[in-house]
Amino acid sequence: MSDHITIRPAEGTWVVRAGGAVLGESSRALELVEGDYPPVIYFPREDIAMAFLDASKTRSHCPWKGDAHYYHIIAKSGAIEDAAWSYEAPKEGMEQIKDCLAFFKNKVAVEQV
Repeated sequence: MSDHITIRPAEGTWVVRAGGAVLGESSRALELVEGDYPPVIYFPREDIAMAFLDASKTRSHCPWKGDAHYYHIIAKSGAIEDAAWSYEAPKEGMEQIKDCLAFFKNKVAVEQV
């Protein structure tokens, strides 16, 4: 596990919106802070409308978290490419984010409500 990554429960209730629609809302979201990067909110999959997500072929690797799998969001206005990611088999010490999704804030709205 990396000592520059902190994962803790995110305070309050969080919502993710794309193309004007609410994709999910959770009071069980996690906040991941990695070094000097802004915090990232991870939503449990069961709190996201997975029917609007389509697995992408895009992958990336983080030496601390593992391999990320990406998802397109299928919105009324069209697909939002690679808008979400998930660590489906995270590295040791990062198990809390397994079965969670994070979203790019420049592609969707992630807000505390």
